[in-house]
Amino acid sequence: MQLTIPTIDEIRAVVRDEMRSVVSDYQFQSKAETDEIGGIDLAVQITGKSKPTIYSLCHNRLIPHSKRGKKLYFSRTELTEWLKSGKRKTQAEIAFDAENLSNNPNNRNTVAVS
Repeated sequence: MQLTIPTIDEIRAVVRDEMRSVVSDYQFQSKAETDEIGGIDLAVQITGKSKPTIYSLCHNRLIPHSKRGKKLYFSRTELTEWLKSGKRKTQAEIAFDAENLSNNPNNRNTVAVS
């Protein structure tokens, strides 16, 4: 049995790959674990809406927020989820859903004629 000894360049390449893997995993975890909390300026930055609009949305409880005293606080992840939840379907998605609904034999929304 012949034993081969890796060269310095091969060892460096393996160590470099492992370091990249560790650093990328750490960056992903640190971003996921820390949620940015901010005031009205954070909400304006994320949503692109004006301050009066943000205040109106808070007054009507249409946007996720917290209030301590007279100050409003917003979470970056909650605002991002709120924006994503308002996604509207495209015409193609609506047509696809309608076609699947009409082709479904288990659809019980038909009126029986006697």
